[in-house]
Amino acid sequence: MNDSRSIRVPAEHGGSDIGRKALWVIREVGLPAIVKACVSCRSTRHHPTGKFRVNANGKLLDVWMLICCELCGRTSKIPIHERICVQALKSEPLLMFENNDPAMVRDLAMDGALAGKAAYQLDWSGTWELETDMPSCELQREDPAPLEVVIRFELPVPIRVEKLLTAGFGLSRSAVRGMVDSGRIRLPMAIDAKAREDFALSVITTTPPSGDAAADQEAHPATAAPTSNAPHPQAARQQRRLRPPPG
Repeated sequence: MNDSRSIRVPAEHGGSDIGRKALWVIREVGLPAIVKACVSCRSTRHHPTGKFRVNANGKLLDVWMLICCELCGRTSKIPIHERICVQALKSEPLLMFENNDPAMVRDLAMDGALAGKAAYQLDWSGTWELETDMPSCELQREDPAPLEVVIRFELPVPIRVEKLLTAGFGLSRSAVRGMVDSGRIRLPMAIDAKAREDFALSVITTTPPSGDAAADQEAHPATAAPTSNAPHPQAARQQRRLRPPPG
């Protein structure tokens, strides 16, 4: 089911105002690359092998996520838990580690906190795509109701808001920035910020009057056409024809 199409929602209480909504989804197409130096070659790109290594030493546990160099294939370890007490680790995550649970691999491969702790970086290039079938004419059609765009993330990839807007609306960077500066696109964050969680924005498709036009209208208000008490010529002729002849 495609849930990203532009949606028209009737206003409450049967009003004439129509709310317009569109859903954009950042779809996951892959895991980020793990950027760290390989000890066997000069490559810095690794990917998870999909496996964990669990080592028990008495009452202590060590858990590592295994990664593989994309160039030479050497396997390295990312520490998840080091010298942790067995009782401190709940049975459910322990079973997930022992069974190489794919969901656990995915979550840890995208974990920015783990990357900072283990001193490596995440390369998110090629991991996502924007899905929206909102027609481009939606921005061209004047409508008093604002267009609300809900953006949902399937993965915590950091994306610049400007990049999302240019991709979603199919506009240039200058056009997007112009709409933001004029207030036609209203954002909950700066346009240069990076978003990685769900948020919503609104778009005013009816072009607001410029400040100069509004000021000119106030300075030169419309005046009513002058009126005259003189009868219309045709009415005067009718009055003359209806006037009784002199006795």
